Amino acid sequence: MKRCDWANSNPLEIKYHDEEWGVPVHDDRLLFELLILEGAQAGLSWSTILQKRQGYLKVFNNFDARKMARYSDAKKEKLLQDPGIVRNKLKVNAAVENAKCFLTIQKEYGSFDAYIWSFVGGKPIQNRWKKMSDVPVSTPEAEAMSRDLKKKGFKFVGPTICYAYMQAVGMVNDHLVSCFRYLDVKE
Repeated sequence: MKRCDWANSNPLEIKYHDEEWGVPVHDDRLLFELLILEGAQAGLSWSTILQKRQGYLKVFNNFDARKMARYSDAKKEKLLQDPGIVRNKLKVNAAVENAKCFLTIQKEYGSFDAYIWSFVGGKPIQNRWKKMSDVPVSTPEAEAMSRDLKKKGFKFVGPTICYAYMQAVGMVNDHLVSCFRYLDVKE
């Protein structure tokens, strides 16, 4: 089976690529989880984050934004001691602040899903990349998303992170046309 080039280095990447990456997500909890994980990845490999995903699920209460928004300074300090996640103070603080912003958006828009998918008009952008070097690191949609998320108080949501997020949650289909998942995700 032919996969996208990035997804062949270890079993976690292969499983993530084959089962999740690029599949449209409309569940608010999973949209929040992936936003936090994409931010945690900044400066690191996605493989590192996949290896720590279970640790994140555990310490962030399964990415329950209501619980995360109430984390105390003592809880954040405890998180910084946990080897199951990326122990970066800025990223941990951002996850907690992002939970608060996420809840505000849910109230304002009815769901995070309604808000975030508005950046692509509610349906996935179907790209037709032939090689990995064709795939952009950002797009005007990702830049608009980044600007708006930052305006709403989110952290670790630059245009590159937002584009990786769009790829992860299926807002864009960036599977290479030669990848066995391209048509599955398109449909």
